[in-house]
Amino acid sequence: MNAPLYNTQILRLAASIPYHDRLPNPMASVEKRSPVCGSRVTVDVNVDADGRVREIGMLVRACALGQASASLLGANVIGRSAAELATARDELSAWLAGKRAALPDWPGFDLFEPALPHTARHASIRLAFEAAAEAAEMVGHQR
Repeated sequence: MNAPLYNTQILRLAASIPYHDRLPNPMASVEKRSPVCGSRVTVDVNVDADGRVREIGMLVRACALGQASASLLGANVIGRSAAELATARDELSAWLAGKRAALPDWPGFDLFEPALPHTARHASIRLAFEAAAEAAEMVGHQR
């Protein structure tokens, strides 16, 4: 792969994270941290009566790849169920690890193809999805 790791699209996403403020009274909050690079993402969620995300807030202290991943999450998370978030998390993890050839079923992950050989960056890319899936699952267990 000859594509640059930090390209214009990644940097644009990193600079435009939606829902970049924490929620005042979230139903669940989860913080995930990468021990490799120190990136950290906190995700707050509120869900509706059907268990679908109706509000999300994020505090993202991560490299550009982690920020871009959080941006992709934020752009498409409203209305998603805990099961859909868990599937996205699992597909992303498997794809990054080389255990899945197909791109995860979430818009925009093709931007991370240049990061595939850079395993030290994978944890940062996964953080927002791991935190969101876990937070949504926590709300489901509280019901």
